[in-house]
Amino acid sequence: MADQEQEKTEQPTQKKLDESREHGQVSKSNEIISFAVFTTGLFSILIFKNYIGENIAELTRNIFGSLDTLQLNINIIQIYFIKSALFLIVTLFPILIAIMVVSVVANVGQIGFRMSMKALEPKMNKFNPISGIKRIFFSSHSLMEILKSILKLAIVGGFTYFILNDLILQSMNLSEYTIESITSKMIDYSLTLVIKVALVYAVLAAVDFIFQRFKFKKEMMMTRHEVKEESKQAEGDPLVKSKIRSLQYEMARRRMMQDVPKADVVITNPTHYAIAIKYEAGKDSAPKVLAKGVDEVAQRIKKIAVDNKIPLYEDRLLARALYKLCEVGDSIPEKLFHAVAKILAYIYNLKKTRKKKSIV
Repeated sequence: MADQEQEKTEQPTQKKLDESREHGQVSKSNEIISFAVFTTGLFSILIFKNYIGENIAELTRNIFGSLDTLQLNINIIQIYFIKSALFLIVTLFPILIAIMVVSVVANVGQIGFRMSMKALEPKMNKFNPISGIKRIFFSSHSLMEILKSILKLAIVGGFTYFILNDLILQSMNLSEYTIESITSKMIDYSLTLVIKVALVYAVLAAVDFIFQRFKFKKEMMMTRHEVKEESKQAEGDPLVKSKIRSLQYEMARRRMMQDVPKADVVITNPTHYAIAIKYEAGKDSAPKVLAKGVDEVAQRIKKIAVDNKIPLYEDRLLARALYKLCEVGDSIPEKLFHAVAKILAYIYNLKKTRKKKSIV
């Protein structure tokens, strides 16, 4: 039984999934992001090829146009270094922006958008070099990632080889074409290569996405003990809840006993049931139950009634009916009006008789 409770056989609860998400543990495929970055970068180069070519041509003209008068010194080197850096930034800016936007979309598309400060909190165990080396070289996760990378490289490399081999064979006939035709064909071949490699990468990314979902679901599985503990935390410990209910019942019973002296009459079974009734003419639409009890509680109600000179009236059927149909604070049901009214009338007449006797 203990072994069964330790086996992760239960589906993860929403609470556990939310807590895992808060700590940055989500189902995410890095291959999807790599695929998005790869294809976006390649197609961005194709889209902005004219813009990139013009910038490269401009930089080349500036460099080679002044070679005959160029005097190399530290200042000239610094100037050309700055120009080259600015060239790279300006030239690659559209591509970098496209890659950044697509990578964010690929992330959000997999896990949704949600800010979590806990995921950004530094974990001191990550700064331990020994633990880091173990995590990198000896953990099952690292080994799996290495195997995945080797497999991915082998698949992509193999497909690229076959694609290039076919394109090289087709290019054997390019010697018969003009320079413009050769350039056009090479661009077509490059585009074909990019599309086919991207399709292979898409298949790998889709497989990894499914695998990561399956792996995450398996990692999030819970034992029966964990589910029970979480249920206790969410709903409260049954023992604590039972204790609270017991205290609430005791408090309610004390309040009920405090109201017994206000009753007009206590209807009894006579040994098992006791129901305290009160009616205020002009205020209450019907008599109300101030207290009720069975066995020990009934005896306590009767004792309080006797101590406070509240009349006891024995009616077995009525006592049982009132106990069954009414809760403390309820008005008497209409079908019992007649029976209760007769008792109240008897009690009022009894009180009047006692008052007359006391006056005499």
